[in-house]
Parts: sequence; C-alpha cells; structure tokens
Amino acid sequence: QVQLAVSGGGLVQSGGSLRLSCTASGSILSINAMGWYRQAPGKQRELVARMSRGGSTNYADFVKGRFTISRDDAKKTVYLQMGSLMPDDTAVYYCNADLILYRDGLVRRDYWGQGTQVTVSS
Repeated sequence: QVQLAVSGGGLVQSGGSLRLSCTASGSILSINAMGWYRQAPGKQRELVARMSRGGSTNYADFVKGRFTISRDDAKKTVYLQMGSLMPDDTAVYYCNADLILYRDGLVRRDYWGQGTQVTVSS
C-alpha cells in the first residue's frame, strides 16, 4: 500500500531550473528520512540530497549550492529544487523514503519511487 509518487521531471536548457516532488502515501507511522538519488545511463545510482526527520540534510558535492531539498511534513512530500542545471545532471531521478510502518509490529522499510527523467540540453 505504500507508494511514492514522483513528478516534476522534464527537459530543460542548461542553466535552467526544475522542481521535483515526491509524495509518500499509505499506512506510514513516521518518516525517518526522504531523499533523492539519480542514475545516469551506464552509471550507478548516487545520492543527490537527503533530509532526515529532524531536518538535517546532506547533499552530494556536485549539487551543493545549486539544489535545495525541502519537505512538507503534513503532505509527506519532499521536494528537490534544481537550479543552474547542467548537462551532467541528466539522469533518472529517484525518490527514496526510509519509513516506519506498522505490520503486526513496527517495521522499518526502505522504499523507492518510480524514476523521473531529467534531461538538460546544451
């Protein structure tokens, strides 16, 4: 029943901006962390940005100063504001959530949303 709905990908020019959204739904008791990863063709998936329950964040070095992660706790939504986009940012971006569920007891599970394609031209 837990789902991560992702939106916001698209095609932009170099230097442009894009905002990704990821909304978690289902019988979620709490969210330990939510974040964004990306995977370019032929490469491994890598961390982009992540935010913990307490609001602490960690960013990959290649996006510091350009991307900002934020959240709306009431909506169980995490955002990634992407600015100064470069062709090297072209990848499939994935939402990740570290969740606490109740399934005949407390269960901690890691979920992945569907990827959204971000393509930066030029």
